[in-house]
Amino acid sequence: MIFDSHTHYDDKRFDDDRDSLLSSLGENGVGRVMSACASMQDIGPILALADRYDFLYASVGVHPHEAEEMRDRDLEILKEAAQHPKVKAIGEIGLDYYYDNSPRDLQRLWFAKQLELAKELDLPVIIHDRDAHGDTMDILRTHHVEQVGGVFHCYAGSVEMAKEILDWGMYIAFGGSLTFKKAVRPAEVAAYVPMNRILLETDCPYLTPEPHRGKRNDSTYLSYVAQRIAEIKGVSTEEIIKITYENANRCFRIAE
Repeated sequence: MIFDSHTHYDDKRFDDDRDSLLSSLGENGVGRVMSACASMQDIGPILALADRYDFLYASVGVHPHEAEEMRDRDLEILKEAAQHPKVKAIGEIGLDYYYDNSPRDLQRLWFAKQLELAKELDLPVIIHDRDAHGDTMDILRTHHVEQVGGVFHCYAGSVEMAKEILDWGMYIAFGGSLTFKKAVRPAEVAAYVPMNRILLETDCPYLTPEPHRGKRNDSTYLSYVAQRIAEIKGVSTEEIIKITYENANRCFRIAE
């Protein structure tokens, strides 16, 4: 069974068929799903989904796009939400210098504060890093991410950067972009990362893999990503699905 380690099923693009889609995942080979939080407003809907579906887990945290809206009281709300038994990570948190939807100094401030929260709660982190590799890595070093571990979602860094991430005991997730024709560097990283540190993710409804690029993404398309990793690694798709399921359970500390 597949473990989709990063989804956004609370997104409005699933409003018309969310329940029917989620209810069908098991028969389509998807065994577990992590629903990643992006804003304070996402917490309620994500926890409601976690309550409704046994196979769906949750994170709580604020995406760098929303950093400008954060206040100190939000850390207490996140801390309280993290007590929910299905919450297994703090995220997605990090930096996004591509869109710069929030000022960079505020992105860095709230990234650091949420890392400290993860350490206080002893929860792994889900890292968002877009065009901000240097600052992201500096903050993770300074705040000793190795104490909690976690995953770099939708990884877009280099092999050299991956080496340090792996040294911290973290995982690296690959999604639909790995199947794109120009995805040379992601393929190099996938070849380098040991199989016991790879996770599968959709980031749905975004980043739909080939040959369905352009459609709304969902967990049923993850087999294409698993197939691509299998080609790179020279193993079977079934082996990739099995080991990434085990990896995700270990990353998020979920009993198998």
